[in-house]
Amino acid sequence: MMKNDFLDSAKKQFEYYKMLGDNTFSQLQNNKLFWQYNADSNSIATIVKHLWGNMLSRWTDFLTSDGEKEFRDRDAEFENDIKSREELLYKWNEGWNCLFNAINSLTKDDLNKIIYIRNQGHTVTEAINRQLAHYPYHIGQIVFLGKMLAENGWTSLSIPKGNSQAYNKEKFSKPQKIEHFTNEFLDDEKKQAENH
Repeated sequence: MMKNDFLDSAKKQFEYYKMLGDNTFSQLQNNKLFWQYNADSNSIATIVKHLWGNMLSRWTDFLTSDGEKEFRDRDAEFENDIKSREELLYKWNEGWNCLFNAINSLTKDDLNKIIYIRNQGHTVTEAINRQLAHYPYHIGQIVFLGKMLAENGWTSLSIPKGNSQAYNKEKFSKPQKIEHFTNEFLDDEKKQAENH
């Protein structure tokens, strides 16, 4: 049974959105990661670079320094200059590792502490919610681009089209229980990783 705990829930949601990105990258040929519709749009690699820069800035010394770090160059995050899948995945994982290290260090007693982002005060809860809105916004862009760019057909990352009734039937055939909605997706992901 899932503990009724904000930090556990937030961590599971971050893990879920990371998994959506991971499973999008795995469906794309290398060159598609850098494709850009026009000069005003972002490639998947550029979105990853922006998320990386934001995550390192927001989550480094999370409780003790402003979330907009002096080392951050936000404008450079939107230059489409990542050169390889390996570099993209390095930045992607470095950003998420920074986030999870910060989240894992927090306790319930930290949730009402005040942290600052560009001198604007947030409770820790508000700061986490801010990023839980920001990152899925961009990961949705990554998935949208991935669906358009997948050359070998797209494997759905949620309930496949036409399967909603069967999915609901299976869910409603089981007794009610309290669990986080991401559990089934994250558990499937762990099983697949163990089989490879």
